[in-house]
Amino acid sequence: MTGWDEEVDLLVVGTGAAAMSAAIAAADAGLDVLVVEGSDKWGGSTAMSGGGCWLQTHPGMKEIGVEDSEEKVLTYLDACVGTPEEVGPASSLARREAFVRTAPLVHTWLEDHGLVWKTAKAYPDYYPDLPGGIAGGRTVEPAPFDVKKLGDWYGHARETLPPGLPLFAGDTYLLARSWSTFSGMVGGARLVFRALGGAVTARKLSGLGMSLAARLMYIAKMQQGTEVRLSTPLVDLVMEGGACVGAVVAGPEGERRIRARRGVHLGAGGFDHNAAWREEYQGLSDEQSSGNPANTGGAIEIGMRHGADVALMDDAWWGPSVAPTSKGGPTFIVSERSMPYSIVVDQEGSRYVNESTSYVDFGHAMIERGLERTNHSWMVLDVRHRRRYLNNAFLMGSKTFFEEGVAVKADTLEELAEKMGVDKATFKATIQRFNAFARDGVDHDFGRGHDAYDTYYGDPTHGPNPNLGEIAHGPFVALKIVLGDLGTKGGLLTDEHARVLSTEGTVIDGLYAAGNTSAAVCGRTYPGAGSTLGPALVFGYLAGTHAANRGDDAPAPAPAPDAAAVA
Repeated sequence: MTGWDEEVDLLVVGTGAAAMSAAIAAADAGLDVLVVEGSDKWGGSTAMSGGGCWLQTHPGMKEIGVEDSEEKVLTYLDACVGTPEEVGPASSLARREAFVRTAPLVHTWLEDHGLVWKTAKAYPDYYPDLPGGIAGGRTVEPAPFDVKKLGDWYGHARETLPPGLPLFAGDTYLLARSWSTFSGMVGGARLVFRALGGAVTARKLSGLGMSLAARLMYIAKMQQGTEVRLSTPLVDLVMEGGACVGAVVAGPEGERRIRARRGVHLGAGGFDHNAAWREEYQGLSDEQSSGNPANTGGAIEIGMRHGADVALMDDAWWGPSVAPTSKGGPTFIVSERSMPYSIVVDQEGSRYVNESTSYVDFGHAMIERGLERTNHSWMVLDVRHRRRYLNNAFLMGSKTFFEEGVAVKADTLEELAEKMGVDKATFKATIQRFNAFARDGVDHDFGRGHDAYDTYYGDPTHGPNPNLGEIAHGPFVALKIVLGDLGTKGGLLTDEHARVLSTEGTVIDGLYAAGNTSAAVCGRTYPGAGSTLGPALVFGYLAGTHAANRGDDAPAPAPAPDAAAVA
């Protein structure tokens, strides 16, 4: 076909982990790569995330004395996600095996490119007591990155934290109890010294997801010389004989037709902020996502337009969030709901969930209970919670919370129930029952504090259960909790090579997808911290290397790391 404005080997859409992993892998193989980003900011939801990556069996596990194996991980996935037959093709056995087999290779591959990993030794899988689960080591996170290495390009990043704050994800829960526990004080001091170390060496260190996004961008743009264009949204795919041969993109100079000799990779995020789709597929009249505001599902819709199949469109990476105010939000909450002296109730005043459970399970519990009763809910705090622990939501401005009804305060529980609008008798009975559990140390209704994941975010100095504390001392505060998410789970259905599949079950040659543009390999569950970014990196890598092998004249693919070195 004639009429191309330009040609490349691989066209990559998006600038998050999935997209940049594909771009780097393809460039390693000698391909000419072009990356286009629809918004004016690069980094995607990756830059806004905690930065953790679930890369089981990675070589850092042996360094900390933790044993793992592919068989153990697959057993765990069967136990917590469900079998492939139960979940469906998004989580097929072939995709699971590809993910598990490739995860340690991607870990080493990115290390070879200069990314320094820290193993989260204490961060457990989200279901550590299930067969194959372990109490820490499968999650890794990137070391803080000096964003000054990106020069002026850093000014176009989708940053959510100020540079110079080199946070690890593990710092956040320690900071939450930095003035109430010794380990919290030590964690806070380490962060301070890390930040000072960056300052005295004239570095601008960034942490969490921005560290990962910045390092990937540095590898692709600065080291490999890959061109990255912002404000260049995907308009359409160009198909010939059922295969994807290129794309149409928009830009400051109008639309351009780009031939992609080895394929097009879609890593443009989910449909977090597409209100019409959220209502159509998930029944939400008001989405409260913490994902990238540029994620509106355009790449998914274009793929569907050309016969691509989709799966898991009704699901998301759910989690409870403090309701938004005129100043911002929603605020995704994790450690805050696990600390003692807190409880969550629905609009009737009844408890319905283990408050310390994984955020995706909390979200599913809200849906199963009925959103008319749980969206919104209330997180009730004893005064000791406010005094002992940092609640990140209040950093948004507690005055605004109270002014706009997102928070209410009262000296007595009866008065608090009235301000919350819940049934006083039901609320009183709920509190009395919960307080008895707190004194006993066992949550007989929902098992709060029963495993390593729950207690990870608890208070180790508090007993008999580090997650349970009586709601007994005022003044009391209640925060309005809504169903939020970190992004959507549903997207284009792909195979073990990240190739997009048609509604007829066949491969759409030349079209790849990974990250939240694709349906999640983890199905409806969240096996461990980084279950979004880990698969995104892995399937992006698989897409880039597979594209390099398309055609007899393709350059040799990037060599995989020596398996013996990571065994």
